[in-house]
Amino acid sequence: MDAHTALDAVLDPELDEPITDLGFVRSVDVDGGRVTVHLRLPTSFCAPNFAYLMASDAKDVLTALPWTTEVVVELDDHHDSDLINRGLAADAGYRGTFGHEAEEDLEELRQTFRRKAHQAAMERALTVLVRADEHVDLHAVTLADLPSAPSSEALLRRREALGLSLDPSSPVLVDEHGTPFPPEEIPLRLRFARSVRISIEGNAHFCRGLLRTRYPESTVEAS
Repeated sequence: MDAHTALDAVLDPELDEPITDLGFVRSVDVDGGRVTVHLRLPTSFCAPNFAYLMASDAKDVLTALPWTTEVVVELDDHHDSDLINRGLAADAGYRGTFGHEAEEDLEELRQTFRRKAHQAAMERALTVLVRADEHVDLHAVTLADLPSAPSSEALLRRREALGLSLDPSSPVLVDEHGTPFPPEEIPLRLRFARSVRISIEGNAHFCRGLLRTRYPESTVEAS
């Protein structure tokens, strides 16, 4: 696998989209087993914890490639670029990089956004199903009932990230612990999931616009 393809696995934690699709990868240089990556974000004041998470994940996926011998990931044009880049170079970790400012553990932060991504993916998958059959009993829907579609595949990925069951007989409407929603709560739960999905998609569109404004050479469009 080449370096750029490997970076497809790195997601913006809030937007739940690959940093490659969002245009956050400024450059990838390969010299034998040495890989140097420069990342960029829509604004200089993007949340430092989000920025660190993406940069750290980028270094991790590239280091895991069997052919890399040295990986350098640097974040450009951010108000905490120097701090983040020093932490990455020293493999200091999140708390080692930010010290007392690191209020949350990085894994806790990651889980928060995995839960949001799961809610949005669940709502998308069920919306596709309802459009095909508006009389479907949502409480009884299992993974096996979902159509073969990108929305269903995305939901399976989000469930796997949370450690939820991928058994075809598993109910679709579950919380982050895999507990099915009570039938009477389904309308409220779906409305909330829809609001999460709309927020994620709106933020992604907004960030793409900011990136094009900040870096006019960026030609990445919404997929």
